Amino acid sequence: MHLPAAIVLFLTSGLAAVSAASDEPDIFAKLDCAAASFKTMRANVRWLAHTAVINDDTVDIGAMMLKRVKNETRMLVNITQPDPKSVTLQDRKLEIYYPKMQTVDEYDVGKHRDLIHQFLLIGFGTSGKDLASAYQVKVLDSEEVAGQKATKMELIPKAPEVLQQLKKVEIWISDTDAYPVQQKFYLSAGDYKLVTYTDVKMNIPLSDGDLKLKVPKDVQRTFPQK
Repeated sequence: MHLPAAIVLFLTSGLAAVSAASDEPDIFAKLDCAAASFKTMRANVRWLAHTAVINDDTVDIGAMMLKRVKNETRMLVNITQPDPKSVTLQDRKLEIYYPKMQTVDEYDVGKHRDLIHQFLLIGFGTSGKDLASAYQVKVLDSEEVAGQKATKMELIPKAPEVLQQLKKVEIWISDTDAYPVQQKFYLSAGDYKLVTYTDVKMNIPLSDGDLKLKVPKDVQRTFPQK
C-alpha cells in the first residue's frame, strides 16, 4: 500500500519490541498521561525537507492545529513562507489550497486513513501502549531542542506497508509536558524531513470551523486521483 506522493510530503510535514533502557517506564508513563488528556494542539512549525540525490534542503514555515474528535484527528496546516499554502485533513478528505493559483487539490485518502493518522499522532495524543503496538521503540538520550530539555526516542515501523514509506522516526519529547518538540522522518533514498515545533499550546479551545480551509467561493477544485 503506497500513499500518494502529495500526502507523504505534507504528513511526514507521527511499536512491538521495546528496548530495556532504564528511563523507558518514565517516558511511557508521561506519554500515557498526556494521551489521556489530549484534545487539541496549536504550534508554530518549521519543516526542513532534505533531498539526498541533489543534497538540497528546502524550508517551510507556518502553523499547525490538531483536534481529536472521537477516534479521528483533524488537522490544519497554514504555511506562510516561502510559498503560502494550506493543508487540511477532515475524515477521509485531504485538501491542499494554493492561494496564488486560487486552486484546491482534493484527495480521498480512503484506505490510507489509518496510516495517515499514525503520522499525525506520533507524539500528539499517542499513548505508550499505542507506540509499542506499531513501532520498535528505543529511548536514546536527553538533548535540548528549541530551548527545551527533551528525551530523544527512535521509532522503527513494524508494519511493512508503513516501512515502505517511512524507514525510521526520531522524536524528541519535552521533559516538561510530554509533547514533541522535534521529529525527524527518514524516508527512502536518503531523504528526510525535520519538523520543529515552537510555542506549542495544548488543549486550547478550537472549533470545527477553526480547522477548515478558508477559500474564496469561486476557487477552482482539482482531483489529481481521477
